[in-house]
Amino acid sequence: MKASSHAPLGGRDWGRFRLACVGGLFCLVWCALWGRAFYVQMYRGPEFASMAKRQHQATELVTGRRGAILDRNGQILARSVASKSVFVRPVEVEGAVEVANLLSSSLGIPVRDVRRKLAEHRQFSWIARKIGDRAAATIKEARLPGVFLTTEYSRLYPNRQLAGRLLGFVGMDDKGLEGLENTQDAKLSGQDSKYLVQRDAAGRRLYLNGAERDASIDGDDIRLTLDSQIQFFAEEALAESVAANDARWGGALMVDVQSGDILAWAEYPPFNPNTYGHYKPGQWRNRIATDALEMGSTIKPFLIAAALEEGKITPDSLYFCENGKWQLHDVRIKDTHKYEWLPVDKVLRYSSNIGSAKIGLELGATTFYDYLTRLGFGEKTGAPLRGESYGILRPAQKWREVDLANASFGQGFSATMLQLAQAYVCLANMGVRKPLRLLLDEQPGPAGERVFSEATSRAVLSMLRGVVEEDGTGTAARIPGISVGGKTGTAQKASAQGGYGDKYTGSFVGLIPAEAPRYVLLVVVDEPEKSHYGSTVAAPAFRQIAMRSMAYMGTLPDIGPDGVAVAAAGSLIRNRRPGPSEVRLDVSHAAPTDSNLIPDVRGKSLRHAVEAFARKGIIPTVRGNGCYVKKQSPTPGGPWATDGGKQYVLWLSERS
Repeated sequence: MKASSHAPLGGRDWGRFRLACVGGLFCLVWCALWGRAFYVQMYRGPEFASMAKRQHQATELVTGRRGAILDRNGQILARSVASKSVFVRPVEVEGAVEVANLLSSSLGIPVRDVRRKLAEHRQFSWIARKIGDRAAATIKEARLPGVFLTTEYSRLYPNRQLAGRLLGFVGMDDKGLEGLENTQDAKLSGQDSKYLVQRDAAGRRLYLNGAERDASIDGDDIRLTLDSQIQFFAEEALAESVAANDARWGGALMVDVQSGDILAWAEYPPFNPNTYGHYKPGQWRNRIATDALEMGSTIKPFLIAAALEEGKITPDSLYFCENGKWQLHDVRIKDTHKYEWLPVDKVLRYSSNIGSAKIGLELGATTFYDYLTRLGFGEKTGAPLRGESYGILRPAQKWREVDLANASFGQGFSATMLQLAQAYVCLANMGVRKPLRLLLDEQPGPAGERVFSEATSRAVLSMLRGVVEEDGTGTAARIPGISVGGKTGTAQKASAQGGYGDKYTGSFVGLIPAEAPRYVLLVVVDEPEKSHYGSTVAAPAFRQIAMRSMAYMGTLPDIGPDGVAVAAAGSLIRNRRPGPSEVRLDVSHAAPTDSNLIPDVRGKSLRHAVEAFARKGIIPTVRGNGCYVKKQSPTPGGPWATDGGKQYVLWLSERS
């Protein structure tokens, strides 16, 4: 009997058995996977989701960029630049030893300091802030777990010390600490904003609720009334004056009379806010606003104006000046020269202390004090700076007769340079007080009260013109072709031991032009050693600042061969932002020259020389004092430099 061909060998169906085994195995695997999925997603799901969220998604705090500080022409005085900072989340760091070594070598900080921060049990810790680009690139490429880079902003002052103390500086947290950076911090500071960030497997950031940063959180820019070019002129002239006279400090203020705008706010020695940590805190102080000094004879014009206004004197009133020495009670008042009878205008022109004291005694303490307070002495000017001084002005009831005599020639009370400049602006504004302005974005303040009549103001301005233009004490401030008025001041400084010591302050206040002033320029040189008279230490600096500023603004007359001013050909144009040593003049109507060669301007007037160079878009650096060019570099006749790296210098002299 033949066996069936369908029966398996040995009587078993091994195919079905293997199929059943494979099916059973797949069932076991399937059950295990479902069990594992149930365990992961249902039992430990919330825990793993929280871990994933911490690793791949986070909320980052982003601070807006701090606003820039600009001058009146839009030139940047302070701005913020992005930089990277390193922080860690210690709980996420893996391989702390290797991480510490890499961060230490990249950032140049001790490895023990890095290890200490990595060992902290906290969610956040700074390692280094505002690091260099090379270090940031190294750390980014390393992709260290728990180590992160974030963007912060560093404050940069591109003109270095230009208006450094006025601008102030910001700290590591981008908060203003001194100067305008401090008082305007609320406007300049950017806002804080939170962003939801997710990282992919490569570490790239995905911002889930918008772009990486929103420009609306940036701080606002502020624009100052300063002109960077005039500021540069003032600082350079102060540097020369302080160095030449071995002085301790120098300051200069230039104010536009019509608007009250402060065009220059200069101090020397300089202060570079980029490296504020290299200076002592005492060197941060803005002395123009915070230091009250006795202003000496620069106060005399206000005394005479008050006496004229009250009808106590006339310009022709005569005063006997005691041949240079006068004993008033227990105090001896002296003049620098022996004068007998002087009319009021010459009392001011020759700066007679004795004549001024006698005028003050006729005016009276209460009346003189009233005029001083109405001019703004004894109160803040309202400048947007911290620590502005009130000055020192005692009530008139406490003045003795000797105190009144001393106050009449600027001793016995003190004022800041801001207060003195504001008082002269009142006089230049035909007796109407006008507030000073430093922030161009603010509306000019309304005109204040009338302190002097227009007739009184014109009479005193005419006297001040005689101080400079005739045989007065301010002849060193003369500028050919421009009528200049002004007043010198020499004040003996108080001693720490009481009374007056052997230190002085020399000053000069000038008005340009004299009859209807458009600008007031005040220069103070503190504790000069070689000479202490304002006519010697401050008036020449005034002249240098004023002459260069007038040339820059296109209002400096050209001087002919006979020394007579002729009509100015150019005017200032602002078709681009001038640099710290750059001037642009409109010379479209000037006579043509060979534009391919450097012109010979030796013996020419300053204005003629500046216009000749301006035709090529080049403004030379001016050295020395005078109205005529005595030497130039490079030598004339050579080709113009095409790379823009060559410096053109003109040296001036008094005569052609």
